[in-house]
Amino acid sequence: MAEQPGTGQQRSAESGFDVKPVYRAGDVAGNLEERLGEPGEFPFTRGVYPSMYTERPWTMRQYAGFGTATESNARYHQLLQAGQTGLSVAFDLPTQMGFDSDEAVASGEVGKVGVAIDSIEDMRTLFDRIPLDEVSTSMTINAPAALLLLLYQLVGEDQSVPGSKLTGTVQNDVLKEYIARGTYIYPPSHSLRLTSDIFAYCKAEVPRWNTISISGYHMAEAGANPAQEIAFTLADGAQYVQAALDAGMAVDEFAPRLSFFFVSRTSLLEEVAKFRAARRIWARMMKERFGAQHPKSLMLRFHTQTAGVQLTAQQPEVNMIRVTAQAIAAIFGGTQSLHTNSYDEAIALPTEKAARLALRTQQVLAYETDLTATVDPFAGSYAMEAMTDEVEAAAVELMGKVDELGGAVHAIEQGFQKSEIEKTAYGTAREIDSGDRIVVGLNRYRAESEEPYQHLRVDPAIEDSARERLAALRSSRSASDVTAALDELRRAAEGSGVEHNVLYPMKRALAASATVGEVCHALRDVWGTHVPTETL
Repeated sequence: MAEQPGTGQQRSAESGFDVKPVYRAGDVAGNLEERLGEPGEFPFTRGVYPSMYTERPWTMRQYAGFGTATESNARYHQLLQAGQTGLSVAFDLPTQMGFDSDEAVASGEVGKVGVAIDSIEDMRTLFDRIPLDEVSTSMTINAPAALLLLLYQLVGEDQSVPGSKLTGTVQNDVLKEYIARGTYIYPPSHSLRLTSDIFAYCKAEVPRWNTISISGYHMAEAGANPAQEIAFTLADGAQYVQAALDAGMAVDEFAPRLSFFFVSRTSLLEEVAKFRAARRIWARMMKERFGAQHPKSLMLRFHTQTAGVQLTAQQPEVNMIRVTAQAIAAIFGGTQSLHTNSYDEAIALPTEKAARLALRTQQVLAYETDLTATVDPFAGSYAMEAMTDEVEAAAVELMGKVDELGGAVHAIEQGFQKSEIEKTAYGTAREIDSGDRIVVGLNRYRAESEEPYQHLRVDPAIEDSARERLAALRSSRSASDVTAALDELRRAAEGSGVEHNVLYPMKRALAASATVGEVCHALRDVWGTHVPTETL
């Protein structure tokens, strides 16, 4: 049985280094004043903006989406009325994989883990009565990211909101899908081409949009420790930057619109160190490796979500404490926006009450505590600075191994990141099973009995209604216009260079009421699909 904290026992950090019971000045290398710099200045260890939360708090987002576009629209209005300052859209698995709700492969999954979006009509319903020139929207979508961005732009045009006024983010990070999550469609090289086309399109048409949210969250959910999370995420970021450079873009043209997405765990001190280290690594890499000069090109701006993988179905109310600790870590770490998980998410989709309470958690931290009173309050702490250095060193070492394998894509093809994460996940599972790692309510402090929990369920009948809507759409649109637009998209996909940016014909196809599945199938016709190495 592991000793309790406070007995003087040496503990290990999630990233593998030892955490000392006491830190002293000698544990921190170099002159702190010179190394840290000021908030808002290179290397941004203390935050990307000089004032951080002292002028305004982080953007409060709640990741939400389920069932039909009508149901999700109602939840968005509830969250906005409760004081949420930005929307974050969850899509169902068929949408994430580029299939329509009436395809055989979608059966049983429509609307289950997010909202089902099949066409421009669904997108109009999803954002009905939501002013897109006033709300910032984050969309967690990867392989079909271009489609959902264009559908959002088309809805904006319906509202007379030009692309220049739209703000938000598409996740658009397909490399992590090959590593940890699996919702990829096309082979890596074609996915990188699509990413570069999104960068170029948004620079011209939607200039305030964050074109990618390079994500470590899903790697962490798969088992990555903090050092692995930032190492593999920043290595993916380097691959995206190189792909854009290879496509002929200048680094300072697109780098200011890059953003990131990380998890925040209950290991509060190490998480704060992780966020500070990530900013420092990214700033140095962009400056020294890629020659970026614009200050915004050097800033690692990120969204954070509390750790879903650490929630328990046992005694779910205890998750409120976990989420609060995780949120505090993200705030101390300097996040730009935050999603706090609902305490019932380990059981099912969050109820309205639980989602509202998760938002209230952020509001209490922002307005009733002094977390927003000063910038980077841990700066100069012997423990924090030493831990930041330790996480940074571990992450840089892993990034070096990725580079030795030829970069993120070649490392993915050789299974390096996936293997490293799986080894860490296995070790964590063994510690939980043995009781060496305590999870309250699961392997320690269990309740004798659990109260039945009433949770939100998605009506399976929505699949039938989706089929009916798609049938009506296909009968009412101009089939010849859709066919011509999809043929134009295929020709663009066969070409290369700026004159063959696929987003322009893709937008015309979606405006003609082509479905998400039809557009993705058109690209499958040209690019094929990715087959994981282990199944060959």
